[in-house]
Amino acid sequence: MLVNLGTPTAPTPAAVRRYLAEFLSDPRVVDTPRWLWWPLLHGVILRIRPRRSAHAYASIWTADGSPLLVHSRALAARLGDAMSVDNVRVELAMRYGEPALDSVLAKLRDEGFQRLLILPLYPQYAGASTGSVLDAATRALPSGTSPAWRAVHDYHDDPAYIDALATSIEAHWQQHDRTARLLLSYHGLPQRHVDRGDPYLTQCTATTQRLRERLGLDENQLTMSFQSRVGREVWLGPDTETVLTQWAAGGVGEVQVVCPGFAVDCLETLEEIAIRYREAFLAAGGARFEYIPALNDSDAHVHALRDLIRRFLGDWDKEASRAGA
Repeated sequence: MLVNLGTPTAPTPAAVRRYLAEFLSDPRVVDTPRWLWWPLLHGVILRIRPRRSAHAYASIWTADGSPLLVHSRALAARLGDAMSVDNVRVELAMRYGEPALDSVLAKLRDEGFQRLLILPLYPQYAGASTGSVLDAATRALPSGTSPAWRAVHDYHDDPAYIDALATSIEAHWQQHDRTARLLLSYHGLPQRHVDRGDPYLTQCTATTQRLRERLGLDENQLTMSFQSRVGREVWLGPDTETVLTQWAAGGVGEVQVVCPGFAVDCLETLEEIAIRYREAFLAAGGARFEYIPALNDSDAHVHALRDLIRRFLGDWDKEASRAGA
C-alpha cells in the first residue's frame, strides 16, 4: 500500500477547510497542547487559511483533479503492473482525505489479505509524515490482527532512488544546459523536532550528498535548502526562498530546483516552488528559473520502488522461512 499525504477534493474554501481540519488536527503535525491549539485552529486558522489555500490549489488544479492525487494514482497503477509478475497487488491510500488510509486498510482486511507492506511516499523519515502513517496503521491494525503488516520507514539513500533522481536531472540537462546552479529543496521541519532526535535532517543531508556524488557536483554546484516554513518558531534552514533571492541579488542568473522529498508533484512543488519562488527569484534579479519535476510515474521511479518492495518482501520471506524451520 502506497501512502501519500493527501489533498482536498476540490480547490474551494469548503473542501480545503475539511482537508486542513483533518491535517492540522494530527498531533504529529502540530504538537501544541490541544487546549491551546484547538481554539486557535477552529477559531482563527480554519476561518482564514482555507480561502488563501484554495486560491493556491486553483492555480495548479487540472482537468483530472489534484496533481498529487492524479500523479499518485498513475504511480500506483504503473507500479501495480510492474509488481503483478510477483503476485503483489498495489493499493493507494492518503493519510488525510480520500482514499482514506483507514478505509483502504479495512477493505484489504475484509478481502482476506494476510500480509501487507506499507510504503509511505516520503523518502526521508520524519515523525510528522512517516511517523503519522505508522501511528494510523497501528491504530487500524493492532498487533495480532490480520493482515500482518510491515512498513518501509525511509529510502533516503537507496541506490535506485538516488539513481532515479539523477536520471531525472540528467534528462533535464539534455534538454537544457547544465550551467545553472542546482538547488535541492526539501519540505521544512521545526528545528526542535530534530533537536529531540528526529532523523529527518540527517537523511536529507545524506540524500544530498549521495546525489552530489552521483552527479559529480560539489557543494557550490548543488545546494540544499528547506521550504514551506510556517509560524514564528525556528525551522530547518537555510530557507529556500531566502536562498533564491540572495542568489539572484548576488549575481546568480540561472537556477534549477529539484524537490527530492516529494515523490510526486503537488501544491508545494507546483505552486510554491514553480510559481511563487520563481517569481521571487526573477524579481530579485535572476534571469532563468527552471523547476525539474518530481519523479511522478517515470520509469526510473517505478523501477526504484519495485526493487525496494521486492527487497523488503524478500527479507520478510526469509524471516518466515527461518521461523518455520
